[in-house]
Amino acid sequence: MQRYDSPGTRLRYRLTLASGVLECLCFAGVVFGYASLVFVLKEDGYFSQLCVSVPVTNSTITILDCTRQDEQFSLVFTIASFLNNFLNLVNGYLFDRFGTMVTRLLGISLYTTGTLLLAFSSAAFSELLFPALSCIAVGGILLLLSNMQVGNLFAAHRSTIITLYNGAFDSSASVFLIVKVLHEQGISLRSSLLVLSFCSIIHLVRTFLLMPRSLIPYPLPQYYTYGLDCGKASSYNAEQFDTMSDGAMTVSQESSGRDNAQPAARDGTEAQDSGKAASFRSCVLSWFFLWHLLWLSIMQLRHYLFIGTLNPMLNRLANNDPDLVSQYTNAFAMTQLCGVLCAPWNGLIMDRHKGKPLAPGATAQEADLHSSSLSLFLTSLQCLLFSVCASVPLLPLQYFTFVLQVLNRSFLYGGNAAFISIAFPTCHFGKLYGLVMSMSALVSLLQYPCFTLVKGALGGDPFFVDVALIVLSLLAFIHPVYVFIHCRTVARNREDNAQTDVADGSKTAEDNL
Repeated sequence: MQRYDSPGTRLRYRLTLASGVLECLCFAGVVFGYASLVFVLKEDGYFSQLCVSVPVTNSTITILDCTRQDEQFSLVFTIASFLNNFLNLVNGYLFDRFGTMVTRLLGISLYTTGTLLLAFSSAAFSELLFPALSCIAVGGILLLLSNMQVGNLFAAHRSTIITLYNGAFDSSASVFLIVKVLHEQGISLRSSLLVLSFCSIIHLVRTFLLMPRSLIPYPLPQYYTYGLDCGKASSYNAEQFDTMSDGAMTVSQESSGRDNAQPAARDGTEAQDSGKAASFRSCVLSWFFLWHLLWLSIMQLRHYLFIGTLNPMLNRLANNDPDLVSQYTNAFAMTQLCGVLCAPWNGLIMDRHKGKPLAPGATAQEADLHSSSLSLFLTSLQCLLFSVCASVPLLPLQYFTFVLQVLNRSFLYGGNAAFISIAFPTCHFGKLYGLVMSMSALVSLLQYPCFTLVKGALGGDPFFVDVALIVLSLLAFIHPVYVFIHCRTVARNREDNAQTDVADGSKTAEDNL
């Protein structure tokens, strides 16, 4: 149930939502527009000293081999994307422990440092790309992490808002397309990055005026406010309100079912007391978390490898035609804008049951979990189709690949955050979100060995790596199937118990007669 104190509070909630979307859309995920940035960096001569002239066999002609330059650019993105996820474990702890303001101030500091380092880098100081992109990536994910809790202000649309923010995060990859277009019009990379740096003032203003100092609790308490009136508002603690939530699952519910249900799906953890949130350890050791980690890790590796190797792949398919490569790079960046439009559809799928009556004896959390199984399945199916299309060496087909990539990526990250918010207690959201992203980051490190394998032993042909990734994509279907079976088992046990109770009641009545 939504609880607004006054028209002023309602307006503040909406301003927080709208400004957060703009923040994620224009800044938070710019690092994933790396393919457009690489095009600019190559024109400016970054790592150009790694290119060597190679003579053509049986000819006096030499060609420029920039394989080592491509490897270096791939390594920059590998490290940045790894830190973007791996440090989320620390980020999640900081968010849960110190609240929104501290998290955002750290994120803004890192983001500004990264944009300034990139602005003052040059071909002579190409190594500055490593700390610059890493700081931008980590700072951006901290901004996203602090924004996703805004969904708690709108209970009926919570999953939709979480996915909307993740979609906006994905769409911000198009910012580097704007930088690329401006660069082609004569505006230097430094000027564009300095503008992004000065925009940090906007983030600071929003931190103090439109965001809470601590966390936004769920469910939302009455008279909850923040921002300009935070001095007059009560202080709320997410742990305090977690046990009130219908949507905050305890791991004992995964293993034991609901209320009178018999054990449905053992995960090896100890049952929690009724009404008490599960411990962080029991959440991590649950099957829900482990299958979700596998689901995220596989698809994230596929996306990171695609983004990090897009430029050399396009060069190979376009026979090193720079105009054609630029055309397809622009098309890829333009499709990223659609992330903010695609992601809310995933949220609508997860929220489609809201407002409808629950089955007798079912909880709102159980209904949320059941709805999420369809979202998880569709995301896995999208990844499989995306992997197949990406493996076909046909240049025009890559337009469709770009569409599938942005659709799947917007479903992936929005669904990831929404599932964690549904399946586990609110008080552990930051830590669990950080842990799953950190552990999936370790898997994403495989992108660099895959790239070097293709460039080396496979002679530039990625066919076998692509086939392996398609096979891996099939494993992602385990998670939605497990969630669906779990929900069916819990529902069946509840119905059996209800029938047993009715039979016992009838027998008791007969005995009394």
